[in-house]
Amino acid sequence: MQILVGKKAPKFSATAVIDGCNIAPDFSLEQFFGKKYVVLFFYPKDFTFVCPTEIWAFQEKMQEFEKRSVALIGCSTDSEFSHLAWLEVPRERGGIQGVTFPIISDINKTIADEYGVLAGYEDDDNGITKVTGELVAYRGLFLIDKSGIVQHCVINNMPLGRSVDEALRMVDSLQHFEKFGEVCPANWHSGQKSMKPNRDGLKEFFG
Repeated sequence: MQILVGKKAPKFSATAVIDGCNIAPDFSLEQFFGKKYVVLFFYPKDFTFVCPTEIWAFQEKMQEFEKRSVALIGCSTDSEFSHLAWLEVPRERGGIQGVTFPIISDINKTIADEYGVLAGYEDDDNGITKVTGELVAYRGLFLIDKSGIVQHCVINNMPLGRSVDEALRMVDSLQHFEKFGEVCPANWHSGQKSMKPNRDGLKEFFG
């Protein structure tokens, strides 16, 4: 699996559901480059258990992402019609009705594969294709800067839900570094002391 951090985010054009109800046939990340940061997160399946808890956690922090000029985008290997059907189910029944950020359909599994989050694999056994595991996405998350460079990623196995607050902390860390040229130590949060990347900065930080 290639490591994407520090590299250009793979390009794609795919169908997505936007605003919770509209199908956009040629959705791409490039529309945001030069304008916004992007948090692109993958999840395994619609109509499941951990996935809606993550999707709602992201939705509930939408204003925080927007304040930071971040486009929040979800993606799974389900079809756009599956996304739409799930978006019509109320939250109390396990649905995601009311979610407004774009959700990409990676029905051909090419995006998940390009980003290195596709679970399962195919083997050719004497001309017969065999699939081991399910070809669905792991819980991958990618923070992409305005130049289209991947600055951070995390990939969880299926049972392990992500921390939305950690995603926001990574956005804050990146934007702090871009603005001040100072690096962020372990467990750093916005407003805390950062470090100048030189010996003088080290002395200043530790006193």
